[in-house]
Amino acid sequence: MASKIPFTYEQARLLAVLALINFVNFADRQVLNPLVPLLRQHFNVSDTQLGSLQWVLLVILALASIPSGYLADRFNEPKIIASGVLFWSVAAIASGLAPTFAFLFVARGLVGIGEAAYAPAAQSLISDSFSRANRALAQSIFAAGMILGGVSGLALGGIMGERHGWQHAFIIVGLLGVIPGLTAFKLKEPQRRPRSEVVPVMQLLGVPAFVAMIAAGICITFSSVSFVTWGIDYAKTYKDFSTKEASLSLAIIALFSSVLGAISVGYFADRLQKKFVFGRVLIIALAFLAAAPFLLVAIQAEEKWMVLAGFFGSMFFMSWYHGPTTAVLHDLTPQRAHARPSACICSPRNCWALSDRSSSAKSRISATCKLACKPLPP
Repeated sequence: MASKIPFTYEQARLLAVLALINFVNFADRQVLNPLVPLLRQHFNVSDTQLGSLQWVLLVILALASIPSGYLADRFNEPKIIASGVLFWSVAAIASGLAPTFAFLFVARGLVGIGEAAYAPAAQSLISDSFSRANRALAQSIFAAGMILGGVSGLALGGIMGERHGWQHAFIIVGLLGVIPGLTAFKLKEPQRRPRSEVVPVMQLLGVPAFVAMIAAGICITFSSVSFVTWGIDYAKTYKDFSTKEASLSLAIIALFSSVLGAISVGYFADRLQKKFVFGRVLIIALAFLAAAPFLLVAIQAEEKWMVLAGFFGSMFFMSWYHGPTTAVLHDLTPQRAHARPSACICSPRNCWALSDRSSSAKSRISATCKLACKPLPP
């Protein structure tokens, strides 16, 4: 029975620490959203200024990802991960202690630097520590930490902000990152290939498959971030949900569908890869094709249960993207060049996520919804 367990104890420990770090990271990123009304009242600032708090984090995260990937490919990955986690943990705590809005703005930007340092190195360390046969499953478990963390951050911000003030929410997520950050220093780095195998960025961009993966990442980020950012507003405006009903229903759907999809696809992607050389790529393509009709059901349906079923199916299949994509990127590159491609694909995805959160993006999505919600002609 033990022979069927795909991971050793050391591998399971490494994956648990990195998944926990991913959990806290995305909890910190999403904790801001429910705190917006409290921050508006406390600092007496406009919606545009409040939007800049997420804007500065994502811009710095996108810009810092590629140099961070460069460092991770050349130096000790556990130390880079630990340093990045501790850096953004301190920045998150500083956010909760901010005396002015300008101080908070700078602190959120510094969070982006820390996040950029850990993510490419963590994905690279996972692929370096696990066999190619189990690579997608390991990366999918790591991605599940992101999904759970994002939902937990929204809940933490709403609960702590209302009961104890916005400062406590930032401080708590910052403190939560300290222990796994210190633990990351003790993670073992596997034997790595010579530094001469590091691949320049322009050489990566010359590989059609790599460019296609970036394009796919932009598309899936647009869909998933649109759901997270505007899903509640959409359900309330166009599908007659109450605010409470939409918030609770979509949060539960996002949590269970995404976690179930992210973890299960890792197993199936690795099994399919054993049969076909393009097995993981095939899984990613099937995910996009399968998600589309469910999303159309959610847009066109009038019954609430059908709207929710459509959202569940679409989020389930869209979550298939994360683990297999990282595995494919690392299959395409030498072992000493795993962090750089992860950084390259994260950078444009974060820029696109930023555009989805803007007011102009909301207007475009709103117009699209109005058009899509019209009944199809007979």
